[in-house]
Amino acid sequence: MNGITRTSTTRHFIDETDLSADEFRQIISAAIELKRERAQGVTRDSLHNKTLAMIFEKASTRTRTSFESGMVQLGGHAINLSPADSQLGRGEPIADTSRVLSEMVDAAMLRTHSHATIEEFASVSGIPVINGLSDRLHPCQLLADMQTFIEVRGDVKGARLAWVGAGNNMCNSYINTAKLLDFTLTIACPPELAPDQTLLTECAAHVEVCDDAETACRDADAIVTDVWASMGEEQNSAQLHSLLSPFQVCQALFDVASSDAIFMHCLPAHRGEEVTGDVIDGPRSVVWQEAGNRLHAQKALLEFLLL
Repeated sequence: MNGITRTSTTRHFIDETDLSADEFRQIISAAIELKRERAQGVTRDSLHNKTLAMIFEKASTRTRTSFESGMVQLGGHAINLSPADSQLGRGEPIADTSRVLSEMVDAAMLRTHSHATIEEFASVSGIPVINGLSDRLHPCQLLADMQTFIEVRGDVKGARLAWVGAGNNMCNSYINTAKLLDFTLTIACPPELAPDQTLLTECAAHVEVCDDAETACRDADAIVTDVWASMGEEQNSAQLHSLLSPFQVCQALFDVASSDAIFMHCLPAHRGEEVTGDVIDGPRSVVWQEAGNRLHAQKALLEFLLL
């Protein structure tokens, strides 16, 4: 288990703060080791005979592939459930689904619209529940992002990261993690799309908010962004583009950032919108390493929750 220890029996990962800072770092260290083993052809069977139920209300490429591949690589199995082919689509209460799956599988991962759905599911669950994405948070992505930063730049403690764009679920997760891992997060966003105010208040010592991208990126060790119109927001695309066009990540922002600053994006990306092609496809970009780390970080998380 690479030194990972737990403090209780059934644990969930719904919010970054469901882990202590030490646990978060332990999982990242384990992820780096799992990645090394995979590259060397080492196999491990730590989750033999374990099953993960994956519940998708929202479409996915990286989340489904990384969790499903991760379970297989650890000797386990994953079951994909969607409203279209399960009782979830016929009105079964989410709490009932949680109770049933608790009798049949070893863990559940939900990628859903409402954060309240995951909280309700977990409230009656007898198995670990993982937030694969909600409208409030995306904690699994932060495990991968922090793994990537540590691999490329070293310890994130004391670093300065810039978030450029809407104060969405990814931004909220970065706010949580800034406090947890003790780095500074500078957020550049239009006032109309500000992050969750409660989170900003709770994490005020680690977060700065402004309405100018260049100010936020000055001396930053990493610049991070996300799509302007997330899944389900397409009907507001024109308004979002109007508000966010001054917040495109371009080479000029890296000119004021740290000389070895990196670019991160959770993907999918829209070149020419939230980021220019020369940035995402350029030497500062670590987005493919970041995407690949979803696999390794989630394997380490699954071992942490299930062993």
